[in-house]
Amino acid sequence: MKKNLLHILIAGLAMVTISSCKKQLDITPEGAPSKGNFWKTSTDAVKGANAMYDLYDDENFYGRGFFWFINASDDMITGRVKAQGDNVRDFNSAYIGGDYTEGQWKMRYATIKRANDVIRYVPSIDMDAALKKRLIGEAYFTSGYMYFQLASNYGNAKAGVPLVTRANMDDPNPTPRAANVNLNYDYLISELQQAANYLPYFDQLGAADYGRPHKVAAWAVLSKAFLYKKDYPNAEKYADSVINFGKRDLMPNFADVFKASNNWGSEYIWSAVSTPAGAGGWGSILPGVMLENKGWGKYNGWGYYVPTKELYDSYQPGDIRREATILKPGDHFMFFGADNVYASVNSLSGFQFRKYMDPFSFADPVGKHISPNGDHPTTDLNLPLLRFAEVLLIKAEAAIMQRGAGAGDTELNRIRVRAKLAAASGMTLADLKRERRNELAGEWADRHRDMVRWGDAAAAYAQPAHGFSGATVWPARKFNPQVHDVWAVPQKEIDNSGGVIKQNAGW
Repeated sequence: MKKNLLHILIAGLAMVTISSCKKQLDITPEGAPSKGNFWKTSTDAVKGANAMYDLYDDENFYGRGFFWFINASDDMITGRVKAQGDNVRDFNSAYIGGDYTEGQWKMRYATIKRANDVIRYVPSIDMDAALKKRLIGEAYFTSGYMYFQLASNYGNAKAGVPLVTRANMDDPNPTPRAANVNLNYDYLISELQQAANYLPYFDQLGAADYGRPHKVAAWAVLSKAFLYKKDYPNAEKYADSVINFGKRDLMPNFADVFKASNNWGSEYIWSAVSTPAGAGGWGSILPGVMLENKGWGKYNGWGYYVPTKELYDSYQPGDIRREATILKPGDHFMFFGADNVYASVNSLSGFQFRKYMDPFSFADPVGKHISPNGDHPTTDLNLPLLRFAEVLLIKAEAAIMQRGAGAGDTELNRIRVRAKLAAASGMTLADLKRERRNELAGEWADRHRDMVRWGDAAAAYAQPAHGFSGATVWPARKFNPQVHDVWAVPQKEIDNSGGVIKQNAGW
């Protein structure tokens, strides 16, 4: 998002949540306007839509909290001891009720509620038709995307997540869980299809509105939702919609994707926006969370989520993505305007993710590229939630699953050639898995969720993780596919529903 929209969000997002919430999702802030005096004007519509992005600034929404789930993969370990996070990674039910992950469910339902309000009330407001259409499209996108994250993390064939819709959102009684996750996918897919019908293309947005949902973002999320649903023809169809549209593409240089100057470059599809502006910044804090603990005395890095030797060794010889993704001892990098040689005093693995280091590379970056508040370490780099390279990988996977080896060669070779690897032919699902791992390491694409849906988690996690020296830095873990294919429902949601919402089996 550009400066204008960010200023709007920072100043007033938390002020607007209109109608009452369901009992188990009681998130209406004090002083919120009522239905009787709101949803009357175009200004109300814009404020109501902006409220959907309020929680993007919560440190756990697209920062530390959500990433504990991704940290469960074999690509990374907890960089420094943190009992609750360690319990998440070890699939230990002792994590339930902890601060970092407990709010993931509630925050996403709060955001869905705000989207439902926009879809319900904005159509009746007398206002500019194009603006009205765009705001309604943003709400459908927000609803669909939040349900995708809920369904993929908490739902399976045994139970989906509760479907709180415009039809039942005023019911004071708790909403039970859907019978299975496919019901969630059917609903969220319909929301995203509506979003695609309403939303403009990215290049139809003014610069002040960059970072808002757009049509191609809806297509891309649809392709990923269908992939997770194992509906491969539709996953391929929507990936093709993005690819064949022609206005999104790979950037020529892989490392350039992770520079703030390219926040809106050709690879951009959908990101967690961020700014260092103001006393404490706004948006995703992940770059600061991954930075060396205490930042070598220059900035309050948090030291979490560090790569494993398994990830480092998974790259093929000559793959430039490895050095662009991972810092190892002895590597040179720019930090606060000076050339440094990487060495960690706290990383349990001896590695650090390099992808998000660009904001820290400049001389005197505080307030310009990184937040003045190291306890809320936002930057000017937008963290990619879904970029063009992942759409190519979705297309390749869907094609291989339908037609076998070689069907994804075109898309995989676009990615390989950029990585300075030779083009290959007859590539299999195993090749797809390697390319997806190496391309998207340390990103919100979610390696852990990939391992679960491929059925690879139990075997991979039964092996210990190693650090730069070759020493074991994390013991083998027991992953039970019948239990740990989903995360535990936060205990507060079960309690607040009076037991109507049930825990996932085995947790």
